[in-house]
Amino acid sequence: MPDLLVGPMLRHVDETSASIWVETSEPCEVTVGLGGGRSTEHTFTVHGHHYAIVDAEGAGEYTVELDGRPVWPVEGFPPSRVRPLAELGRVVFGSCRTSVPHDDAHESVHGPDVLREYGLRLMAGEDPPSLLLFLGDQVYADEPSPEMIDFIRARRKDGPDEIVDFEEYAELYRQAWTDPVVRWVLSTVPTAMIFDDHDVRDDWNTSDVWRRQMAVVSWWPSRVVSALGAYWIYQHLGNLSPSERKADPTLAAIRAGDDDGAVILDAFAKRADEDPPSTRWSYARDIGGTRLIMLDTRCARSLDPGRRRMIDDEEWSWFTDLATGGVDHLLIGSSVPVFLPSGIFDVESWSEAVADGAWGRRAAVWGEKVRQGLDLEHWGAFRRSFDDLGRLLVDVAAGRRGRAPATIVLLSGDVHYSYLAAAGPASADLDAARIYQAVCSPIRNPLSRTLRLANVVASFGVAGVAGAVLARMVRLPRRSFRWKITDGPWFPNALAALDLEGRSAVVRWYAARPDFGETVRVRLAP
Repeated sequence: MPDLLVGPMLRHVDETSASIWVETSEPCEVTVGLGGGRSTEHTFTVHGHHYAIVDAEGAGEYTVELDGRPVWPVEGFPPSRVRPLAELGRVVFGSCRTSVPHDDAHESVHGPDVLREYGLRLMAGEDPPSLLLFLGDQVYADEPSPEMIDFIRARRKDGPDEIVDFEEYAELYRQAWTDPVVRWVLSTVPTAMIFDDHDVRDDWNTSDVWRRQMAVVSWWPSRVVSALGAYWIYQHLGNLSPSERKADPTLAAIRAGDDDGAVILDAFAKRADEDPPSTRWSYARDIGGTRLIMLDTRCARSLDPGRRRMIDDEEWSWFTDLATGGVDHLLIGSSVPVFLPSGIFDVESWSEAVADGAWGRRAAVWGEKVRQGLDLEHWGAFRRSFDDLGRLLVDVAAGRRGRAPATIVLLSGDVHYSYLAAAGPASADLDAARIYQAVCSPIRNPLSRTLRLANVVASFGVAGVAGAVLARMVRLPRRSFRWKITDGPWFPNALAALDLEGRSAVVRWYAARPDFGETVRVRLAP
């Protein structure tokens, strides 16, 4: 008798349909009852695990059956609902969530799980958002919980206390998404996701040197193939519309086969790692008057020294075709922030120049060690891409690529603190900006008090002076784009909400305790 292992997860939703994703214990027929209709898909199998994503028409409460046996909803929780998504009203977003128990001992280290706290508010009757946007580090493959380490050690005696194969990734996602409250939230609020480094490994694709270093690690080939294969199943498929999924050749090949699709998936994942232009993880959606573009800022990097790009040429061409005006709001998801504190930005650009040989070969080796040791891997460390992006955003905001949006909001996480930045060309009045960066991190993985203080001193103090000096020493071009951090930083675990109505926009940050209260509220557009 099949059971529901993970899910149901409400993924892509539009005006008339919804996509519900599940993992089951056995192959079976998965039926979703919605709006008086019933939609059924047979599971497909990969590495001995069984999955289905069911596209259903309609709205309202829905049910899930496995081989005709009801398995959802469950007693004690409100019904799960599909709400038509014709306009993007409230977008709740964040990144960096560790999956550990919710007892006092774990909360003393990891803090409260803000996603779970938010779920309790929704269960109590608070209006749900239009969309939950997860901006990276949905799982920590390189920093597993004690419970995950127990699972690893029970099945193998050698290798690292990290995830190394698909079976371990499947368990990692199960532990992340099956807390009862979190599971209910994910069943009733549409979600969109993109990976960051810890979904694979810390510093993933920082540089060409990093890739060469990892290539000689015995367990790395299995790790990266499993990471991308698991991401494709657990996160990426649900980002796609039904028509996009129907056109996906990997999914079609797996569904067409009679046996386990592991060979097909592993070949796809291996190619995606070795030849990034072969796979597009980025995606875009127009929802009412808002365009959302989610950028892959990890796998799509071009890492050749002297020609480094945050996203490769093919991905950039795709992005520039979509990054236009003609919408009320343009939202761009980038797991790594674009606008860091200016001093840190300059240090990142300096490290890239030194590692690329600005001070000679010996200094380049040292520069690479600094880059990896200090995690200097954001847009500032890909200066050419940053300059290109700045020019593009200025053109969109000025109405040179169609009617100017009321706001351009870059949504990011990664850095384990939250803040708001306003940006524009060198001559801009940033008090009247159209371009913003809203960063929310972590959902649950706070910095220690010592690291919080170190970040404040380094990011907002010492680095401001040092970065400017270092930038001049390697003759970096003067920035034609400027920004300032207007609010923050804040270090508690948090979720942020961007509220859109017509051409108005308001962003808020929420911390979990004592009462899931609003931390700050900023109006971006009247």
